[in-house]
Amino acid sequence: VEDQRARWERKRSRTAKELLETEHKYLEQLDLVLTYFVTILKAKGTLKPAVLETIFGPLESLYSASHVLSLHLEKGNLGRGLENFSQSLDLYGHYAENLEHANKTLKEQVRKNKSFRRFKKLQETRPQFQGRQLEDLLPLPLQRLHQYKHFFRDLLENTSPDIAEYQKLAKTVKSVCEVSHWVQDIFDKRENSLQVLRVQKLLKGRKTQVLTAGRWYIREGWLLVVPAKGEELKRRMFFLFSDILITAKPCHPLHLLNSNKLSCQAVYPLHQCSVDKVFGHTWSQGGLLSLSFPHKTLLLMSSNQQEINDWYRSLTAVVRWASR
Repeated sequence: VEDQRARWERKRSRTAKELLETEHKYLEQLDLVLTYFVTILKAKGTLKPAVLETIFGPLESLYSASHVLSLHLEKGNLGRGLENFSQSLDLYGHYAENLEHANKTLKEQVRKNKSFRRFKKLQETRPQFQGRQLEDLLPLPLQRLHQYKHFFRDLLENTSPDIAEYQKLAKTVKSVCEVSHWVQDIFDKRENSLQVLRVQKLLKGRKTQVLTAGRWYIREGWLLVVPAKGEELKRRMFFLFSDILITAKPCHPLHLLNSNKLSCQAVYPLHQCSVDKVFGHTWSQGGLLSLSFPHKTLLLMSSNQQEINDWYRSLTAVVRWASR
């Protein structure tokens, strides 16, 4: 037991030391943004207060929270430091929610505001920035949040449950994980919106409404459609979403407007679909998938075994979810 405690203490000390060292580096980087951008921009009035607030969000509050944490860590007051810090974790969620808008506003100001563009370029040439741009520094808090999760978990794993700090650590780990899920959810939704919008733009015309609230993009790819009456195989692009399957074919390459687009052939709702795997000649030569809808059966083929397996897994999971 004593050996175990000694091992825990050594690992815990190493993690606490690394946490403090990386916290100092993180504070230095935040300080660059606050000193050379936020403070000077406020004094000069180059940006309107609302624009400044949009670009930098709660960065000053994040800096203050980390500064207090580092002071506690320096004194060895881990439990008290984390207890205080937990109360500021929501700031990271709000920062993530604002980041896309912040980046858009920053690009807009660089494009439209000549004095801000000159100021930004001048500040970024300072040796302290080491060639980094403001855009490289704005995502730092969210990268740090990810690091916190690992540091705090390591500390918890190497803390004996009968030590007073254990409960405070456990509470902090829970809070960090909750905020990390919140941030991940923001990024997932943003990525999904971009994918759905991309597919909408790929399809010719506006008849097929891909952009719908609550719809999730799953995957896409080329598959061969096996016709019912022995005609030749048709190569089609398939887009799988959380509730529908879209099949499309390329527009004519010489079409003036739509040469790079796809023409939607059909949209299949997945809540009344059943999926079966029908293998071809041998295991190595791909196979067939049978998709049965109330008024239609689709036979989809690929010569790539892995591809058929992946599509089967995705379709089965989506159909199960859509049928609930």
